[in-house]
Amino acid sequence: MTERTPSEASRDIPEATVARLPVYLRALTALSEAGTATCSSEHLATAAGVNSAMLRKDLSHLGSYGTRGVGYDVEYLRYQIAREIGVTQDWPVVIVGIGNLGHALANFSGFRSRGFRVVALLDADPRRHQEVVAGVDVRPFSDLEAIVHEHGVAIGVISTPAPAAQDVADHMVAAGIRSILNFAPTVLAVPPGVVVRKVDLSIELQILAYHEQRKALGAAAVERPVDGALEGRPA
Repeated sequence: MTERTPSEASRDIPEATVARLPVYLRALTALSEAGTATCSSEHLATAAGVNSAMLRKDLSHLGSYGTRGVGYDVEYLRYQIAREIGVTQDWPVVIVGIGNLGHALANFSGFRSRGFRVVALLDADPRRHQEVVAGVDVRPFSDLEAIVHEHGVAIGVISTPAPAAQDVADHMVAAGIRSILNFAPTVLAVPPGVVVRKVDLSIELQILAYHEQRKALGAAAVERPVDGALEGRPA
């Protein structure tokens, strides 16, 4: 296993491909845990829920890791993708906002297994400061800057109510955090160089509602012509 060279580190991968790499990594991890040593592009694509042509194109941005007639070495490809997206190292994470969602995130076992370590839980409510969640003390939000400097925090997670989210983001940026995962239902304004990923559960539900409505309208449209045809028939 080798470190990335400067040319590899500066390689420009399309954002759409970057978004799919964690999906491939999850699929490869599942294959590895099932004891699969090698797999074809078709097998991996099916496990990841994409078509094989897209998968091969995505992996071509990383290099050539497949062998014709054999397929991909699951463990090796798994490592290469993990290295590419930066989860072969331990990333310190801070979560701000320890309500119901913050508790759920703090207890999420997938953080550590995927290369992330929650180093601090912060909340502005003094009543929360006596709590211990998943073995981590809940500390005052005012400790943010000291914690970022102490642990070299690169990623901040916001799980506060919407009105508090922008202020939290501003403090994160001022403390040196350059990557933010935002669960608050609001759009954050951040300076250039700061990356924000937004997770809005209500929007995802509304998208599902749209598809359900489309299916319902489509079913109704199919039924109506049949009814009209019956009405036009002579008795």
